Amino acid sequence: MNETSRPLPLPTPAAQWIAGLLLAALMICTRGQHFASVNALPSASWAVFFLAGALLRPMWTLPVFFLLSSALDIGSLAAGTITDWCISPAYWALAFAYAALWLGGHVYARRLHDGSWRSIPRLALALVATATVAYVLSKGGYYFFSGHYPQADLAGFLARVPHYYPRSLGTMAGYVAVGMALVAIAQRLAARRPDGALA
Repeated sequence: MNETSRPLPLPTPAAQWIAGLLLAALMICTRGQHFASVNALPSASWAVFFLAGALLRPMWTLPVFFLLSSALDIGSLAAGTITDWCISPAYWALAFAYAALWLGGHVYARRLHDGSWRSIPRLALALVATATVAYVLSKGGYYFFSGHYPQADLAGFLARVPHYYPRSLGTMAGYVAVGMALVAIAQRLAARRPDGALA
């Protein structure tokens, strides 16, 4: 780690709040189909939970972001922009998937990140491992427990993986890469300030 780099997470309460609000705004704009959706952008939910675990200190951010995601889903259902196909008895599996994403970000920031370019392969490994666990929990939970697939079996689930998993991983990795790049730029700018504080 060089002298100008700063380890994750963000160091000051103000930076934590700014990051948290930006992550919430990103989820609001990209999740589901509702009044704030930016239809051209894929959902950033997985990346939001990973980045929240990596950047934000308080553990209570995990349930807060889960409540936000659930409120957006319920609002979309009430508005008629999604159907009850998405809200099923397997919805609880999302809580475990999001917890895995948050934990993956948390472990990366505190155990694998060292403030140098050497952290990039570790970040890639953390993303693949975390996305895999989240995929099995969320998509597997939905496939096996939603009730929409009465003939659900392991072979059927595995056949779906090549179609859905790469897209989920790619979307998450893209958002996380942008988020980490912004954090690195902010830390570099803060290192040039006399007090070295990241707002």
